[in-house]
Amino acid sequence: MQKKILLIEDDKEISELVTSHLKQENFIVFTAFDGEEALQLFENTQIDLVLLDLMLPKLNGMEILKRIRESSFVPVLIISAKESDVDKTLGLGFGADDYISKPFSVIELTARVHAAIRRATQYLPKVEGPPSSIIQFKALTLDLDTFSAKINGENIQLTSKEFHILKLFMTNQSRVFTKEQMYQLVWDDDYFGNENVINVHIRRLREKIEKDPSNPQYIRTVWGIGYKLGE
Repeated sequence: MQKKILLIEDDKEISELVTSHLKQENFIVFTAFDGEEALQLFENTQIDLVLLDLMLPKLNGMEILKRIRESSFVPVLIISAKESDVDKTLGLGFGADDYISKPFSVIELTARVHAAIRRATQYLPKVEGPPSSIIQFKALTLDLDTFSAKINGENIQLTSKEFHILKLFMTNQSRVFTKEQMYQLVWDDDYFGNENVINVHIRRLREKIEKDPSNPQYIRTVWGIGYKLGE
């Protein structure tokens, strides 16, 4: 089945270039040139992935990202000329899955799109009968079928990446993961030493699940190596 991509980009030349390339890769592409049009399309169409520019008329990219994350785990890749660490941190913190700086190669963009969709589909629930979809560690519960999480019985709102990181830890309890391993397993991409991506997601996760994020009891730092779940 063809995957549907929503491209939100106000530069018509870039939009036409990316659209043409993605269609050659057998994607169905919907285009929006401002924030309001983008949200209308997203709400009325079954979208598999969003390509999102930050600098948009009517409604900026960060606001669109926040609105999307209120109701959906769909992969969101930011494409923007804003390159500072602050912008990247904000985008990832609000729930973006990846960040591509302009100017970019359409070949690299397409590879990132394929990887993001592959990551998202590999976490779809599989119909395999009896095995439980519920994973538990202490007061933390993860439901793989409903993509939901609870701490002490209270629902936690997680982004797609936060859910996938927790799944990685909770299905490999007590195992230590380096940042490189986490990036390769969760992002399904090569790691180029950009620790900021991992750090942002771990910090946000701790804020949501830890009683005292500065003294974590769930996601523990193993100094000089990486992170682990547990004691």
